[in-house]
Amino acid sequence: MRILALTALVLSAAAAALLFTGCASRKCRPNETSSPVAGQSCFATSATNKVHYVVAGRGSHTLVFVHCWAGNLGFWREQVPALADRARLILIDLPGHGQSDKPQTDYTMDYFAGAVLAVMRDVRVDQTTLIGHSMGVPVICRVYAQAPEKVAALVSVDGALRRLALTAEQIEQFVGPLRTPEYRDYTARFVGSMFPNPGTEGLRDQVLCELFATPQYVMLSAMENLFSPDRPDWALAKVNVPVLVLNTKNPMWTPEYEAYVRSLSSQTDYRVMEGPGHWLMLERPAEFNAILTDMLNKFGLIAQ
Repeated sequence: MRILALTALVLSAAAAALLFTGCASRKCRPNETSSPVAGQSCFATSATNKVHYVVAGRGSHTLVFVHCWAGNLGFWREQVPALADRARLILIDLPGHGQSDKPQTDYTMDYFAGAVLAVMRDVRVDQTTLIGHSMGVPVICRVYAQAPEKVAALVSVDGALRRLALTAEQIEQFVGPLRTPEYRDYTARFVGSMFPNPGTEGLRDQVLCELFATPQYVMLSAMENLFSPDRPDWALAKVNVPVLVLNTKNPMWTPEYEAYVRSLSSQTDYRVMEGPGHWLMLERPAEFNAILTDMLNKFGLIAQ
């Protein structure tokens, strides 16, 4: 079922080609390639590289936000004002993204996780709730695998808590176009299909402009490592902290997947938002923030 769901997603992206062919060639305005977030801008060192992050809010609880594939910390900009008076917020530009260094390296989920842990050391946080969107979910799972004692909870936002089982042909269908000079056209079609609602064209174009600020070699390496069976799976057999999931309605999230999520921890909360596309926290921020706040409150992860 999971393979069929992802195949359907790939096909829907291909079917949307005629609708979104103009997105890749559209010039981005300067304010569309960065998303400023109110807070203190800082840099941590991970290996020999600088990792950019922003600290906002205050409180005894800490929330760390990890963005999606090719994204940046500004994708969480709508959550800062909603949560800044309830917790200390740390928003991270993963290596290769945003204002972080972009070395020519292998962008694995473990490499990203190491950068998240470097930021946590830099801000001297003992324990934090990790919130990941899309590719950010595998990253926070690898953080938990490497340092479970530093994690208070895992929050998955429209991302997979385990690798999808795909054939080599299906993986190549996803990854292959990112190796070509036409990778922007492919990305525009693929991402465009994740904005199905009329009236979201402006947000879609802004997201695309921000994604295209990420170098092609970073986009390709990260996607390869997401799907490669040669890399460690990020699936967690058992989790001793709350696991909170907030997804959009999508055939990928089957009843079997929900059962898997609920088996991970004795403390789970699994919810689905009807209607928005993949960037639900940007498309419907008020609704998203209300649900996320309620979930965090339920487990005492933010101030009342």
